[in-house]
Amino acid sequence: MKHDIYTLKKAIHGDVEAFEELLFAEEKMLYYKALSYIGNKEDAMDAIQETSCNAFLSIGQLKNPEFFSTWLFRILIRECYRLLKRRDQVIPYEESDLLKKLDSKQDIEIDSFYLSEALSKLNASYQTAILLFYYHDLSIQEISEIMEKPLGTVKTYLRRAKKTLKTDLERSYKINAKIT
Repeated sequence: MKHDIYTLKKAIHGDVEAFEELLFAEEKMLYYKALSYIGNKEDAMDAIQETSCNAFLSIGQLKNPEFFSTWLFRILIRECYRLLKRRDQVIPYEESDLLKKLDSKQDIEIDSFYLSEALSKLNASYQTAILLFYYHDLSIQEISEIMEKPLGTVKTYLRRAKKTLKTDLERSYKINAKIT
């Protein structure tokens, strides 16, 4: 466990100093994660501020103190998603990591260029669901909470996105095979 259980329990019972101590311990992780999602410092700081406020208001509901960092990170992801949604953008990803995760799930060899092109063609909801599921390893339930959509809708997004990606990637490979 990363945090002192005594400090966590004090924070859960409303101790402001204990909560601040926990936030300071997570400060770098919050900043770098928010920055990697959003891309600029000002918006990353806004997301952290909203995360801190929401976490403080709801820390009394934290059932397992040992998962404080995970719980805080999920709040941060939700805030980053809301901010990106307001700006009408999607969550960024690193192609190499996404390729590895998709490759382990499918038999198709995926080339970075084709994947990037196919992902860019997806609508924002499908793209976000795919990235959160494969790149960020979130469960469908967590994605549902972040996107504020029902479970069935997220499953549909994932199914349709995978089908569209598969079709686009197969088409790209066929076209490329004819050219070479």
